[in-house]
Amino acid sequence: MGKKSQKTLSSEDSSQGKSLGEVHSSVKTEHPNLFKRIFVFAGPAYLVSVGYMDPGNWATDLEGGSRFGYALIWVILMSNAMAVLLQTLSARLGIVTGKDLAQACRSEYSKPASYALWILCEIAIAAMDLAEVLGTILGLNLLFGLPLLWGALITLFDTFLLLAIQRLGIRKMEAFIVSLISVIAGGFIVNLFLAKPDWGAAAAGLTPAIPEGSLYIILGIIGATVMPHNLYLHSSLVQTRKVSRIVDSKEQACRFNLLDSAIALNAAFFVNTAILVLAAAVFYRHGIVVTEIQQADKLLEELLGSQVAPIAFGLALLAAGQSSTLTGTLAGQVVMEGFVKIRLRPVLRRLITRSIALLPAVVVISISGDQGTYKLLILSQVILSMQLPFAIIPLVHFTSDKLKMGSFANKTWVKILAWITSVIIIGLNGKLVYDQVYEWLTGGLSNLFSFFAIALSLAIALFLGYIILRPILRGEKGWQEEGAKGTGSSAIIEAIASHHTKHIAAALGRDVNDSAIISRALSLAKAEGALLTLVHVVDSAPAHVYESGVYDEHTREDEQYLEEIADELQSSGMPVEIALPHGHPAQELIKFAEKHGVDLLVMGSHGHRLIGDLLLGETVDPVRHKVEIPVLVVR
Repeated sequence: MGKKSQKTLSSEDSSQGKSLGEVHSSVKTEHPNLFKRIFVFAGPAYLVSVGYMDPGNWATDLEGGSRFGYALIWVILMSNAMAVLLQTLSARLGIVTGKDLAQACRSEYSKPASYALWILCEIAIAAMDLAEVLGTILGLNLLFGLPLLWGALITLFDTFLLLAIQRLGIRKMEAFIVSLISVIAGGFIVNLFLAKPDWGAAAAGLTPAIPEGSLYIILGIIGATVMPHNLYLHSSLVQTRKVSRIVDSKEQACRFNLLDSAIALNAAFFVNTAILVLAAAVFYRHGIVVTEIQQADKLLEELLGSQVAPIAFGLALLAAGQSSTLTGTLAGQVVMEGFVKIRLRPVLRRLITRSIALLPAVVVISISGDQGTYKLLILSQVILSMQLPFAIIPLVHFTSDKLKMGSFANKTWVKILAWITSVIIIGLNGKLVYDQVYEWLTGGLSNLFSFFAIALSLAIALFLGYIILRPILRGEKGWQEEGAKGTGSSAIIEAIASHHTKHIAAALGRDVNDSAIISRALSLAKAEGALLTLVHVVDSAPAHVYESGVYDEHTREDEQYLEEIADELQSSGMPVEIALPHGHPAQELIKFAEKHGVDLLVMGSHGHRLIGDLLLGETVDPVRHKVEIPVLVVR
């Protein structure tokens, strides 16, 4: 076999089981310059942010601004804050556990439940793609006067253009999405300049107030904000960055991704606010209530007296539809591989999803025309609302579990905010779904359809109860890797008794004593399911000078050594982290124990090197006298 073939096989093997395996860890992050490190982490949140400015958001923002002026800007701000929190949790899940949200659900829930979650998610992705199809169709119609059905045909073929961009690599794809976001933002900057809004009234709209009759629009704005597929996608996209499994590296990656999310989602906040402000400045001022996107476009030229306004509006709408389409393709790949381990060629996956979305669009356009597209857009948002709880609840559960997230588990105040956010979003989305089902039931539909709607709603509610209660009843527990249970080493480890602890750190020296240290630490950690962190302090000369900034051959060998041990232990279901601090062994062990909440530290009877008795005084004694936790010295 030639070298080229060997390389290809190696690449395929390495991506096995990885989220978005073809681009997994494809972006290197090892840069000495801080700004370069920040830059290489920037990107995933921009792909996610386009879901917050899709045509579904446009519909609610336009109607809210035209009905209530600037009064509901605070709702968009609150919705954006919720989105930043949930997307940050999604990114942390992917960085810390190495699993995307779909893979995590498969590891947590039973196989039937995982299949049910997958089906619900696929329906939601099809509904989301339906909204993007309609956005593209309407954009083409507004810009070029293209008939809606011809626009539908073009959306089928634009799939291949987007797939070609995807083949260029994740960074090129991110650059393409950022360029489309720039078009969207530019379109609204032009329109805001022409509309001349009352910025004082807009600032006053940041103060919470609920005008009479505005509750339904508030529900719609919040309901259209957090898209379920974005949570699955973000937990996967962050893994395109090559991040060491060392605790400090994960912590740095979490910080940089928080910055990425804050910037990208605030760009989405600007777009949504711009839509509402534009509607308030142009339509509310003239007493016109806008309920359709095409209606807004037609009135802009008339009210602003400029042909530029509708062109900018149409370009922004077209860019919104196209950008969301690409991220929808990636989300579909993530959930299919994550839930059921089915891999399809991207072109086949995209054609299937797009065909499912196009069928109802073509039928409704043929029968009802423009009016039908708006109703179909609202229906797609209702379907997305039904899926949302099944993404949010597992995400909050997983990121709050210390045995899954280790020292990165949600702090108490984060848990409180996450659950409050979840209850608000789920409650408001539930209200939207309830209202829609009630409208169907009272709209003269057949008894058979009414029975089906009620039965489906009850079944979904019961399933949601299972998703909520399952992790609570199970308690904190690490994920068991598939196929590991009952194997030789796993069976032996399961039988070892342990003392009750939550976080144990084992200080390794890369010498013959490590086996004894690991054995004792493992026996203490296993029975209670405690988190085990393998710590090795790099004390080479460069490490003392540059501390954590050095990544020399010595460091790489130490990292590989810890990763190989961690992989063996994780294969038996043991929650394991690795840490590789740099500097003086005693000082770094003390700092690590204090910073990461270690309950018990296991050390060897001599230090990292030289003669045992000498190092006993240099390493073990300073550590055990400085830390406020038990230190077990293994001889």
